[in-house]
Amino acid sequence: MNSPYGNYIGGNWRSPTEARPNINPSNLTDTVGEFAQGSTADVDEAVAAAQVAFPAWSRAIPYTRSQILAKAAAELASRAQELGIMLAREEGKTLAEAVGEVNRAAQIFDFFAGEAIRISGETIASLRPDVTVEITREPIGIVGIITPWNFPMGIPAWKIAAALAYGNCVVFKPADLVPASGHALTDILIRAGIPAGVLNLVMGRGRVIGQRIIEHRDIHAISFTGSSSTGRMIAAGAVGGETMKKIQLEMGGKSPLVVLDDADIENAVECALDGAFLGTGQRCTASSRLVVTDGIHDRFVAALKDRLAGIVVDDALKPGTHIGPVVDQGQFEQDLSYIESARSDGARLVSGGEALKRDHDGYYLSPALFVDASPDMRFCREEIFGPVAGVIRVKDYDEALAIANDTAFGLSSGICTTSLKYANDFKRNSDAGMVKVNLSTSGVDFHVPFGGRKASSYGPREQGRYALEFFTQVKTSYQLPL
Repeated sequence: MNSPYGNYIGGNWRSPTEARPNINPSNLTDTVGEFAQGSTADVDEAVAAAQVAFPAWSRAIPYTRSQILAKAAAELASRAQELGIMLAREEGKTLAEAVGEVNRAAQIFDFFAGEAIRISGETIASLRPDVTVEITREPIGIVGIITPWNFPMGIPAWKIAAALAYGNCVVFKPADLVPASGHALTDILIRAGIPAGVLNLVMGRGRVIGQRIIEHRDIHAISFTGSSSTGRMIAAGAVGGETMKKIQLEMGGKSPLVVLDDADIENAVECALDGAFLGTGQRCTASSRLVVTDGIHDRFVAALKDRLAGIVVDDALKPGTHIGPVVDQGQFEQDLSYIESARSDGARLVSGGEALKRDHDGYYLSPALFVDASPDMRFCREEIFGPVAGVIRVKDYDEALAIANDTAFGLSSGICTTSLKYANDFKRNSDAGMVKVNLSTSGVDFHVPFGGRKASSYGPREQGRYALEFFTQVKTSYQLPL
C-alpha cells in the first residue's frame, strides 16, 4: 500500500476519495503519509461486512482465533524498530518509548492468543430436581472501537486483541492525528489471516466516523478511550439510542503523586519526573499534581528542578532526546494556555514552560514546573495532557490524602514513603482505580485490569482477564435430562 492510504472494509482496501496529511510534530516539513477521511457510508459498509462475518467468526474454534492473534504478535515483535520509527514520527514520543509501545502491543496480542483458548463457563446444580444449569459466555457481536492519539499502537492493541479473542467483529476508528499506526496494525492482522469483515478500519474525523459508530443500530458495543467530554457524549448517545449499546469508557485523569517527609528523595524525584513529564505528559495517568509535605518540600523541589535542567527536549528520533514534541498545534496552544492560567492564578514557575526552537520547526515545549500551587487553581483541577505540573505544599499525610482525593477524576494515584503504615493506608483510602507505592503513576502491566473511578472510567475494566467482562455476554441455560 502506498499513500494515500485507504480504509479497509469487508476484506478490501478502499482508495480514498478524500485524504488528510499526517504531519510529524518533530518536523513539520515531514509528512508520514496521506490517510483516508472516511464517511458515514464507509461506517455503514463496515458494519454490513461485520454482520456477514460474525456468524462464522463467533463460532470458529478458539484455536483458530488464537493462532491469528499469535501471528500478529510475532510480526509486531519482529518489526518493533521499524514500526517504532513510524509511531515516533506521527505521534512525537521518543523512539525508545515508541519501540517499547510496539513491543507492548505484541505482548498484548500474545496474551490474548492464550485467553482465546481459556474461555470457561460453569455448570451448577439447579434448585429443581434433575435440572442442570450451564453458565456460558458468548461474544457481544459488532464492537465499535475508538482510540486516542497518545498510544496509537498500544491502546488499539488491547481493545482489538480482546474483542477478536472472544469472537467479536470490529469497526475500528483510530484517532485522526495518528492513522498510520492503526493502518499498520490492521495490515498486520490481515497477513495473520483475519477473515474478511471481521476487522474493518475506518479512518477519519471523530464528528463523522465516531458519531456514526455511536448512532448505528447494528453496533452492539463501543469501547472508547479519550476525553471525558467525548466519553459523556458517547454514553448519552449509546445508551439513549435504539440499541442500548454496551459501553466501556476510559477517559481523563488528574493523578496525584504524594511525597511524604520520610520518602527516599531520589526515588520520589524520579517518580515525579517520569509520571509528570516523560511522554511529553501526554498520558491519562500523568501525575500533574505533586502533593508534597512541608518537611521535604524544598529539597524535593530543588532536586526535581535540577533533574529537569538535564532533560533534553528535541526531535523524537534524535539520539539523546528525553522528551519529544507536543502532538500538534492545538495541543501545544492548550498547554501554553494552562501555563498562563497557572501564572494568573498565582502559581510560581520555577522551571521550563517555554516554546523551544530546534533544528526543524516543531511543537517543542520545555517541561513546566510550578510551586505555590493550590488545589483550587484551574491547572490543578483540569486535565492538561502536557508536560505541566504543580507542587502543592501540605502539612501532613492526612491533608495530602484529602487533597489527592479532591478531584473529579480517579484513574491513578501514587505515594512515595518508607512508612508501611502510610503506604497501606493510602492503598486502602486513595480514591483511584490504580494505586502506586514508590512508583510512577504511569506505566501498567498488560495482564492486569486497567481503569479508574469517577469521571475517569465507566463500564468494565480493560486488559488482562477482566477484559472478558466487557467483550462477552453471559448466557444461563437450563436443561432437563434427555
